[in-house]
Amino acid sequence: MLHIDNTQESFVQLWLRLERTRRLLWAQNKRFCPRRILKSWFGLRANDDFIWEVCFRASREMEEPIYGWDILPPPSLYPRQHRELLRAIVAVRLGITMCQVNLRALDKAYGVAFPKSTAININKKGKEASPPAPLQRARGVDTIEN
Repeated sequence: MLHIDNTQESFVQLWLRLERTRRLLWAQNKRFCPRRILKSWFGLRANDDFIWEVCFRASREMEEPIYGWDILPPPSLYPRQHRELLRAIVAVRLGITMCQVNLRALDKAYGVAFPKSTAININKKGKEASPPAPLQRARGVDTIEN
């Protein structure tokens, strides 16, 4: 039974389960797509309406929509689609909006599940911006004088 909460611990389990599902489907020569992921995680509860709702919610946050049979890349290399898919799964299962899903915990959980990968969301506002390097005149370039 898959237990889903809006916590970092739950998100770590979802990220790890996503990678296990990818490997399992690959070993069975099956496509790694939202439909197969949801069917393997939720069984008969993953009917067409549930799959549509998850894909619809995930697609609203992406530039390109995610469809049920779309082949997904490995989550450790391309986390953005998977982040939105997991976010939509949590929202649909808990009956909350996408905005209520704890993104900070979801992103931290990705770092725990895939420690050697680049972080999904880096807070660039918190870093101090270094001053730009001074412009230097290129050497060896003659100026034209009138």
